[in-house]
Order: sequence, then C-alpha cells, then structure tokens
Amino acid sequence: MVALGRDGNRRAPAIWRTMLNLDRGLVNFVGRLRVTGEVPAELRKQPLLMTPNHIGVFDAFVLMAACKKLGINPRFMLAGGILDAPLIGPALRASNHLRIDRAESNTAVGQFGEAAEALRTTRDPIIVYPEGRISHDPGLWPERGKTGAARLALAAGVPVIPISQWGAHEAVYWGTETVNGPADLAPLARSGLSAPMRRPTFRVHFGKPVDLSEIDRSRPSAGRLAHEKIMRAIVEGMIPLRRGELDKPRFHDPTRPTDTVSPWKPTF
Repeated sequence: MVALGRDGNRRAPAIWRTMLNLDRGLVNFVGRLRVTGEVPAELRKQPLLMTPNHIGVFDAFVLMAACKKLGINPRFMLAGGILDAPLIGPALRASNHLRIDRAESNTAVGQFGEAAEALRTTRDPIIVYPEGRISHDPGLWPERGKTGAARLALAAGVPVIPISQWGAHEAVYWGTETVNGPADLAPLARSGLSAPMRRPTFRVHFGKPVDLSEIDRSRPSAGRLAHEKIMRAIVEGMIPLRRGELDKPRFHDPTRPTDTVSPWKPTF
C-alpha cells in the first residue's frame, strides 16, 4: 500500500522520512543552517532534477536538511558501492534512491535509461552531483565535472534547479580517497567531533531553474552545452555565499587534495 500525504501525493518511505528528521537535528547540532532561494510551488509536484556543487563529505547531510527546511523530500542518485554497503546500504535501498554504476559497467547504459524513466515519473526531486566527487580545486570552486546530470535532464525533459552551497567543508575533513583502516578515519572523527564547538555556518542557495529549452537534444554537443549552463548557474549562486573568501576558503583542510583547477572559477 502506498502512503499518501495530506495533499494526496505519495509520501517518501517512512525510513527515509525518519532519516531526514534525524539528519536535520544533526546538522543543527553541528552548525548553523542558512537557506536562501526556493523551489517554486509549480515544480514541487512534478519531476525535478537538483544539481549541487560538492565541497565536502558533510555536504550531503546539509543538503538533506536544507531540502527538509523547504518542505521537500529529495532522493539521491547514488553509486552502487554506497547502496551495497553494509548497514547503510539496505536503508538507502529501502528509501528508493536511484542507482548508477560506473560508465564502464556493462549495466550503466541500461541504468541510464532506467534513471531517465524514473526521473520522468517520480514526484520526488532527484539530487545528482554534476562533479562526481568533492572538488580538488584549491579555491573549492566546482571541478569540470561530467555531463551525466545534464544528459539525464535532457533525456527526461525535466526542470533543473541548481543548488549552490558553502560551509559544509568546515564540518568534516576530506580525509582520504580510500579507507583502509581506523587510522584513515581519525582526521574525519577529530574534525567532526570539534565542529559543534566551532559552529560553522552552512549556506545553501536554491537557484532559479536552468533554461535548457534552446538546446537541441539531437546534437552531439547537447550534453556539454547543458552541463556548462548548469555549472555556471551553480557558480553564480556560490559567489554571494562565500563573500570574503572568493579566492580560497578561510578554513584550511590539510587532507583535501588541491591538484585540479576549476574551469568555472569567476574572474574578479
């Protein structure tokens, strides 16, 4: 039996609603959440793709809390490894998040089609990180990213809301690319446990829908053009969030790699 909300729309699974409520408490305990912008009312009951920048391991928690504050229950497009993980994997699968594997996977093409169809038919906003990983840019501006989110939006024909965020990188260190033992988790634990005393401010801005209507979906360059529009909208929303630290973050994370240069960094 499908659970419906008071407005007659399908409700998110109970386990996911519980996780969102717990997450909001966690984020408010760790720091201060400031949300600007909105998701227009006319887009709340139809398929919608949301594309945030990726600045730290804690920013997904901040995004969840920001969405909850606006009264929406998002779902994520997640890598198969996360959904297959012990403990958290079953809970995420029960929450109906979308699965996508690496591009070289034999099932990736089929999953892209399934994801596009799921996006067309769902009434829950879907969050996809266009960058694919936490930014390695020294200034924490978005990386070049990949066209997957843009191609998904074009294939499904759904609106795109760019999400710009700043501050979540101050809560928990980047850590390491892979975790091989308890020692690799120590930097994350130390920074995370001290965050409530530092009380970082988490700023999240929901931008205006990105207009992709002029892009001819049949062109080979369609995905790239759409991706560029989405990334520039994200960066535009970031600028007011990080006033006073446009060149580089005030908060220094000694564990985060800085071996790439963002092509989207504004010229000041």
